[in-house]
Amino acid sequence: MTRGRTVARTVAAALFLAVLGAGSARSALFDDEEARKRIDATNQRLGQVQKQLEDRIGALETQLKNQGLVDLSNQIELLKADAARLRGQIEVLNHQQDEAQKRQRDLYVDLDSRLRKLEAGSGATVAPAPSGAASGGVPPSASAPVPAPGPPVAPPSSLAPPAGAPPAPAVAGAGGRGAALATDLTAEQRSYDAALDLFKAGTYDPAIAGFTAFVKTYPRSPLAPSAQYWIGNAQFARKDFRAAIAAQRQLIAAYPDSQKVPDALLNIATSQFELGDGAAARRTLEGIVAKYPQTDAANKARQRLAIR
Repeated sequence: MTRGRTVARTVAAALFLAVLGAGSARSALFDDEEARKRIDATNQRLGQVQKQLEDRIGALETQLKNQGLVDLSNQIELLKADAARLRGQIEVLNHQQDEAQKRQRDLYVDLDSRLRKLEAGSGATVAPAPSGAASGGVPPSASAPVPAPGPPVAPPSSLAPPAGAPPAPAVAGAGGRGAALATDLTAEQRSYDAALDLFKAGTYDPAIAGFTAFVKTYPRSPLAPSAQYWIGNAQFARKDFRAAIAAQRQLIAAYPDSQKVPDALLNIATSQFELGDGAAARRTLEGIVAKYPQTDAANKARQRLAIR
């Protein structure tokens, strides 16, 4: 009896321990599953954070890249402006010596032709005194100059007016007209040089105004085609390419025989290219090569056609 109770107690104790062990195992199993869920949630959260960081880094890289493109575009525009200004200055330097030589030659020819016209229009001769005056046959006091047919002649400068007499009115002879003409040419040259100095200094608006006034004041001057050319070149430097084309076409229409026409066409081609009209620019360059093959503008046109 006692033994049976002992065995029953032993079995009961074993069952209790078994039940207790099973509950502990189930509790441990539940703890592992919860930990696993927490680990998965943490990993998921870390993935989300990593993705957010990658998105932010990508946005920053895109922003920096776009900012770099903007800066690069601004630098390109500045370089284009500098190139346009340098192109104008280079053309000034390339033509300056030729311009000076041509200017001097044209001004000399123009001045000489005008003086010849004035001398031909106002010339008058005085007949020589009778031969007897030189040989002593007729006293000097009795000799008198015989005027030649034509307009009246001013008395010789050796015959001074008597003392107290009012001064004779000035007669505008060839010498006086020549001096006035020389003064006009000097003013004309100074006006052109002043506008050219403004262009070389990069003050394009005053330069355009100066050259425009020059062309209006001296439309027949040998320098007028050059002045009109620099108007177009200044408009190009201001990036007003349509105005540059209009100014150069005005030069071609007003002075079709000028040596500046090929340069004007070259400036037109460059302006057309800047406006995005590559086909028109190419046609203009080909026209320069065809019509003015021996000019410096034609050489530049060939180079540009080879590049494009």
